[in-house]
Amino acid sequence: MKYYIIAGEPSGDLHGAKIMQEIKNLDPNAEFRIWGGDKMLAQGGELVSHIRERAFMGIWEVVKNIRTIARFMKLCKKDLLAYKADALILVDYPGFNLKIAAFAKQHHIPVHFYIAPKVWAWNTKRVIKIKRDVDFLYSILPFEPDFFQKHGIVTDYVGNPLMDQIESFAPNQSTIENLENGKPIVALLPGSRKMELQNMMPIMQEMPKYFPEYRFIMAGSDAFSEEQLRVYCKNPEIEILRGQTYEILSKAKAALVTSGTATLETALWSVPQVVCYRFSPISYFIVKPLMKIKYISLVNLILNKLAVVELIQNKFTVENTQKELHRILKNNTDILNDYNKLIEMVGKSGASEKAAKLIVQRTMKKTN
Repeated sequence: MKYYIIAGEPSGDLHGAKIMQEIKNLDPNAEFRIWGGDKMLAQGGELVSHIRERAFMGIWEVVKNIRTIARFMKLCKKDLLAYKADALILVDYPGFNLKIAAFAKQHHIPVHFYIAPKVWAWNTKRVIKIKRDVDFLYSILPFEPDFFQKHGIVTDYVGNPLMDQIESFAPNQSTIENLENGKPIVALLPGSRKMELQNMMPIMQEMPKYFPEYRFIMAGSDAFSEEQLRVYCKNPEIEILRGQTYEILSKAKAALVTSGTATLETALWSVPQVVCYRFSPISYFIVKPLMKIKYISLVNLILNKLAVVELIQNKFTVENTQKELHRILKNNTDILNDYNKLIEMVGKSGASEKAAKLIVQRTMKKTN
């Protein structure tokens, strides 16, 4: 079978690679054409476009690069038709992928959307597009199937792929030995995009002076060199480790985390956290009235309560961050109890395997 897979971010590249790996286990003759990154490429896919070419985030950032995005859209549509795929697998990245889904539907290409778009958060009009253009929707958050069911969309909850990643995690032993020596650790997870680093690090890097008894370590994306990360993290007291987030979380006493998937990862490692986020002013002005949710972090959304404090936009200050970090370092019993409930709700590992099995079964049934 021929599979066309599109991911647009580092997390999508990781999840896409896992799907490819599982599909190959089920379909030895699988062929892949991909829009992804190094991890998907390592699975043997024929690369059309690398994620680093399309790393745009936020409404204003998208507007500034609208011509570039349109060019990629045109290329993708032309290439998808030429490939004659048996199945199109869209991994998150809804702004781009839902438009491709509509195009694929018009040309009778089966559309599988893995990691359901977060339309419950904002822009609920996309539900109409999903119902119209997506043949099979795969959810990784336990509350999503009920939401989509209310809109007449059958959704397969396959579990969360983070459980797979944590279960299969093989730590770098030299890093672990280094982390076990010295002061207790506070992890800084500022995000993997330049805009996030630019917005988050000015506050995060102020924390060491308030907590001299702790060792602050920044979990840097391996998409950047250490020299590039130092442009945003200028405090020499903060150590930088690239591509070793799980090693850091496995030894951290607390964390400051940029809102996103990392908040759930931090919770699954049972690390008390303060969730932080700051949009660009224009993006926040546009997005704020459209948001349909009480919370921004996945931890609070899944639990449907304020289990971890969220410092968003103007609340994300040095004073507030220092105060909340101090609080969770001194008393974190409630957070850890909530994490235990969250882990039960998320379920066991096997999300990628379950999704791949459904995709292969449905594709073979369609082609036979």
